Amino acid sequence: MAESDSFKTISRRNFIGKVVMSAAAGAILSSCKKTDYRIACYTRPWFDHDYRVALDGIAEAGYKYAGIMTDRGGRIITLETTVEQAVAVGNEVTKRGMKVASLSAGGFNVSNSVSEGIEELKRWIDNTAGLGAPIVHLGGVTDPALADRYFEAIKECCDYAAGKGVRLSLKTHGGVNSTGAGCREYIEKVNHKNFGLWYDPGNVCFYSDGLIDPVDDAEYIDNIVFGMSVKDFKMPKDVAVTPGSGMVDFPRLLKRLYKGGFRKGPLVVEGLYQGELTYINAEAKKTREYIEQLIRDL
Repeated sequence: MAESDSFKTISRRNFIGKVVMSAAAGAILSSCKKTDYRIACYTRPWFDHDYRVALDGIAEAGYKYAGIMTDRGGRIITLETTVEQAVAVGNEVTKRGMKVASLSAGGFNVSNSVSEGIEELKRWIDNTAGLGAPIVHLGGVTDPALADRYFEAIKECCDYAAGKGVRLSLKTHGGVNSTGAGCREYIEKVNHKNFGLWYDPGNVCFYSDGLIDPVDDAEYIDNIVFGMSVKDFKMPKDVAVTPGSGMVDFPRLLKRLYKGGFRKGPLVVEGLYQGELTYINAEAKKTREYIEQLIRDL
């Protein structure tokens, strides 16, 4: 009787051949889904502590990247911070075996003149470079009357930032830039490859009072996303929420962003449930594992 190609009677040679073919097919499929996301965590969830305590917690939770934002004293890096001080903060990150993923910047003033805004934005860029961060996210502008000046200042600084190895990004953060769709308008006006979007789905929910689904908003941001704050949201106005437990549908969102061209860059945790230090650290670890699973499921 001829040897059939069934599960029970398959020959060793045929079996090995099928395994090799399956492995090759798997490798091809895997390469199609290749990503280069950098999973990180901001210092913000440790807002009752010094930033060094936050960095300890981030490292303990298994992250290889940290984002610099705030601690108990407010912003860790400000316009008054010297480059030398920014370097020192970066050194605190590297001594814990991590790299800096991004800097969350404060504002720059264009109410007096565009030139003043340019001067201040360049200080943010210098400090970002000193910190060792490859990208800085900007909070945008709440007054529509200042929008043209604000984005003119950004446009004038794009080449300067590129020369420092720093990418500029606009965060979904209320005002004229409260949604991805709104941000896109201004990113296209600046029209520079060194300026893109820092997507914050928690903020999209926050500033729309939960009416806008970030998955729907993501339809408008193809090919402009540089990075994302992994931040969730609960009604009425809560973003101190561990990702995956709030209103943001992260599995669908990351798949939509992937489809739209966001396949590499920082994914930085920004909000976690609050409690004792050990609890926050545990939530940070749980969230890292959650993001890793989201990436595997793409």
